[in-house]
Amino acid sequence: MKSHGTSHTRPTLRLDSTPWPDIATVAAHSHLAVPLGATEQHGPHLPFTVDTDIAVALCERLAMTRPSVVLAPPVSYGSSGEHAHFPGTLSIGRTALEMLLIELVRSADAFAGVILVCAHGGNAEPLHRATARLCAEGRNVLAWLPTGDPADSHAGHRETSAMLTLRPDTVRTDRAEPGTTRPLADLMPSLRRSGLRAVTPNGVLGDPTHASAAAGHNLLDTWATSLDRAVSTWIGSLAQARTPHHP
Repeated sequence: MKSHGTSHTRPTLRLDSTPWPDIATVAAHSHLAVPLGATEQHGPHLPFTVDTDIAVALCERLAMTRPSVVLAPPVSYGSSGEHAHFPGTLSIGRTALEMLLIELVRSADAFAGVILVCAHGGNAEPLHRATARLCAEGRNVLAWLPTGDPADSHAGHRETSAMLTLRPDTVRTDRAEPGTTRPLADLMPSLRRSGLRAVTPNGVLGDPTHASAAAGHNLLDTWATSLDRAVSTWIGSLAQARTPHHP
């Protein structure tokens, strides 16, 4: 992967392996990156942690290029009610997720800002509501989600390729099979009314049968570049807001 930010002047700091005094010395000039995922079914061939795994990987890549980033442990449970008919899916719902994110970011006031990197589309609505409220409170927070083909939105080519790159030992390629390939927007009325299983019995939105690690590398690079650019723009806007303007 190409470097898109400033090279490191210190090792990446992670809350899961760093004592508080080391964080205290840098927090005021650092940005906390929080991966947001989910624990939900991803078809007959992928584990329940796909969204969390991708969010963590993207935060780690961001920290590799930006010395100001401190990595937080992931939020591994999200709003996944639409997957409730698939055993093993664990969901905390939209309201709980929104409040979790609000309180989490409020507790991170020691940092210069918080970057919420979300890899689960079902989290988008509560994430945006939480971000709007936090920004209205004067807190520095950025929410970022990846984009892609609306006909390949869950456990299809993209996510399977990403997992073949990140955790190939968890991918059951012998079980990979196409699911529904209609655009997500067309499916939303039925999905909201009856859940995901009503529109795709195997839990797949897309076709994972031609996924590859090479495609996963390219996809993760593309997402990492997009994330880095969004963070660069956001940090620039924060710096501009701090600069005094004289008539």
